[in-house]
Amino acid sequence: MSQIIVDRQIVEDSTQLLRLNEDGSFADVPATGPVLVPLKQYLAQKEALRARGDVGVWFAPDDEPEDLGADAQALAVIAVEFPAFTDGRGFSIGRLLRERYGYTGQLRAFGDVFKDTINYLYRCGFNAFAVRADKDIAEAAKGLDDFTEFYQASVQQPVPLFRRRTLA
Repeated sequence: MSQIIVDRQIVEDSTQLLRLNEDGSFADVPATGPVLVPLKQYLAQKEALRARGDVGVWFAPDDEPEDLGADAQALAVIAVEFPAFTDGRGFSIGRLLRERYGYTGQLRAFGDVFKDTINYLYRCGFNAFAVRADKDIAEAAKGLDDFTEFYQASVQQPVPLFRRRTLA
């Protein structure tokens, strides 16, 4: 069983991430246990998957949050893939899910996730992190505290520093 960071704690994770088959067909969903399915599969099999109650959705970098829309509220977990350090589209997906669609459940980043990115992911609304296998998860968790104050507004702090100073 792998470990992930959820709400600043390192916890065991039994969730299985399913990918599309090589021919683009949908993977078979196991009968039991929590799973994350690709957005395309969720949209095609929504009724059956929602009935299970333990299914989450994962976004590829080129998926659009608008395709899930208000259905996001029905999911306990939404994950976003970061295939490479240089691919920042997932930051926007996370922020849109939180701000535009009001998603309040677990928002998980996976893929090329490590200490240097975690604080920025957190500021965009992510609260769970599947750290890259070749990185130390305890060390990566320390990245959440790399910075204590930010000038810009974020999902975590919607009021920019210059406004907070005038409120004090």
